[in-house]
Amino acid sequence: MNAFLAVLWKDLVNEWRSRDRLVAMLVFSALVVVVFHFALPGGAGAQTRTFAPGLLWVAYVFAALLGLGRAFAIELENDALAGLALAPVERGWIFLGKWAANVAIRGLVEAVTAVVFGVVFEIDLVPVAGRFALVAALGNVGLCAIGTLAAAVAVRTRFRELLLPLLVLPLLWPVLSGAVRATADLVATGRAGFEPIQLLIVADVAYLIVSFVSFEYVLDE
Repeated sequence: MNAFLAVLWKDLVNEWRSRDRLVAMLVFSALVVVVFHFALPGGAGAQTRTFAPGLLWVAYVFAALLGLGRAFAIELENDALAGLALAPVERGWIFLGKWAANVAIRGLVEAVTAVVFGVVFEIDLVPVAGRFALVAALGNVGLCAIGTLAAAVAVRTRFRELLLPLLVLPLLWPVLSGAVRATADLVATGRAGFEPIQLLIVADVAYLIVSFVSFEYVLDE
């Protein structure tokens, strides 16, 4: 638990001081939403709003890949990755610290992007803000779980910017399927169906368990 809190605090403090990942993800995701608005025919018409939830999660995923690619960059540049591997603690707690920091940073990005999304596509998310926050949080948990593990795998490779999306995107199907369906239900009816929420919960738990157990071997490599 001490390792978890130490890694979480270190990553949050480093991000607060530099804000490089946060600003990059915010600008990128907002630009993606705006570009989709101008690229799709009909502006913010009813047909366009039907596809808007999927477009929102495309922006979330692309921004996540941009930020997760830097999750272990500081440890690599300062040769601190070896220090993490030699720490006399259960390495799964180190993973959880990294994961929790990514969840917190991406949670802020998702909130700001949702505001831009609602304004651009003229969708009022205020009545379903609590339910949408729950769906976004569940999607964020699974995305950051598999993304943090993949970032640790890719960080020592020469082509880590290319390898990270190749590792993450095929594994994100359950999370994206549940998140997009739940968001579409919220936009259309104001309620998220039970099946997509159930899929998100199962995927999140599975990814967290697998990543927690696998992280020990990832650091050894």
